[in-house]
Order: sequence, then C-alpha cells, then structure tokens
Amino acid sequence: MRGFVDLVRDLLRENGTPGESIHCEQKLELPGWYRPEKQWDLIVISDGALLAGLEVKSQAGPSFGNNFNNRTEEALGSATDIWAAYREGAFRPSARPWLGYLMLLEEARGSTAPVRARQPHFSTFPEFRDSSYAQRYEILLTKMVRDRMYDSACLILTRSGGEPGFREPSPELSFRTFMRSLLARAASL
Repeated sequence: MRGFVDLVRDLLRENGTPGESIHCEQKLELPGWYRPEKQWDLIVISDGALLAGLEVKSQAGPSFGNNFNNRTEEALGSATDIWAAYREGAFRPSARPWLGYLMLLEEARGSTAPVRARQPHFSTFPEFRDSSYAQRYEILLTKMVRDRMYDSACLILTRSGGEPGFREPSPELSFRTFMRSLLARAASL
C-alpha cells in the first residue's frame, strides 16, 4: 500500500502542496476523542492546521467475511473518533479537514461471489442481501461518503494470482474522483 501513499504524496506536491506539509512516513499520529491518538497513513498539516488525513487499506483472501467486518468497524470508528476530536477543538485552529479512505481489494471468487445474510431475527437492508464482499465494500464506502464521515473514498479491485490489471466498480469511488476531491481541498487552502 506504500505505493498508493507515495502516489498521493507526489500528486499533492505536483499540484502545489509544499512537501514539508505532507507527512507519510513519520509523525502520523492525530489525537482522538475516544482514544489518545491514531496513526493515519498520510496527513497534511500547514501552518499548524490539519488540512487532510488519509487511510489506505487492503484485503486479500481467504477470510473476506471476518476481514470485511473488521475493516468496517475500523473505518467507522476512525471517522467517529476524529470528528469528535475535531468537534472538541483538538485541531485548532483548523477548518474542517478533508478525510479520505482508499481500499484495495483482491478480486477473487471469495470477494465477488454472493454471500447470504443470515437474518435470524430481523431483515437486513435490501442492498446487502446476496451481495458479494466487493459489493459490500462499495456500499460501505458510498454510504460513508454520503454521510460525510469521509470526504471521498476509493475502491480498487485487483486481480488475484498476480495477474496484471485492476477495476474500479464505481465512478463515484474511482481514484480520479478521489484525487480530484483531495487536490481541490488542498488548492482551496
């Protein structure tokens, strides 16, 4: 995942963000409200203000189910924690920072085959019924962006077995859309 972080860093630099404002190797900890701090994959700080924070995650088989649940809880928890810290003034004098989440998922049978929801007591929401883990990531990331937990998110599916190539299942969650959002935020400040 280091390559994605380096690419984002390079694109920020090429578009005018000073290199000394971009942190992606060290000093990545930001205070939380429910925990002392969390280490992000890339943060942008300028003149003592937090401009952006980025999480970059990946998942490959075989345990797509357990890992999907863990990634979901982690993504929701990180967003909840940082927005509570922001609300309580942890990043003063920062304006609302930009938050992004990039997910790289192995495109394999285990991630693309439909998964049945058990529903022993109550019905799940229809979009989750018989959806694959890849579809569930798309649902998760889209909902997190639309609920403003993250300003942008990206979902990239890579082929299994070392085959070259990738796929972006949603234009809303493409790398281009993701970077446009981040670069627009960086340029506005």
